[in-house]
Amino acid sequence: MARKKTIMKNDILNAAVNLAMRDGFQNFTARKIADELNCSTQPLYLEFECMDDLKHQSIIKIQSYLQKHVFNQHYHDDPLIDLDLAYIHFACEQPMLYRTLWIEDKESIAEMKQFALNLGTTRFAKRTDAAGLSAEKIYRILTGNWIIVNGIANLISSGYARMSKTQVVEILQAQLDDFIYNDRFNPANEIEDDFEFQVAN
Repeated sequence: MARKKTIMKNDILNAAVNLAMRDGFQNFTARKIADELNCSTQPLYLEFECMDDLKHQSIIKIQSYLQKHVFNQHYHDDPLIDLDLAYIHFACEQPMLYRTLWIEDKESIAEMKQFALNLGTTRFAKRTDAAGLSAEKIYRILTGNWIIVNGIANLISSGYARMSKTQVVEILQAQLDDFIYNDRFNPANEIEDDFEFQVAN
């Protein structure tokens, strides 16, 4: 008679998510997750193809958590600024997870970038001035917004800056107005000898 499974797939996924949210992905190993469950690593490889598969599914579950418990908080009447403020609050309250998902872990950054873009696009569409703007221009507006928001979140969560909600909102509103009405990041504005900043290999 086959032994009944005592460690289920969802148990493993929950343990993996708890580990990632507490310690980041730098120690995201089969052994560490098994320790969370007080079991061997065998159940992990029975339920998931590989550690990359488990990590990917953990990120999806973390995204669901963020949507339900972080980005649904209300801070401002402007739908995009409301999302920005929720993101900054998240960076301050859970700095380890914030840095893991959006700064330090290269594998998760691409997934989280698309996740943030989707959220931003949905929120921006609720603004009254979104009507009539092209998808390309909205993408440029959101890119500028993303740069500013991450700068603020990184500086505050790292202890380099202290800012009030009013100050943050003033910066965000000024950035949005500037990108909407002055058409920032339009390729047509680039100068002949322009160059792109890139991380050195």
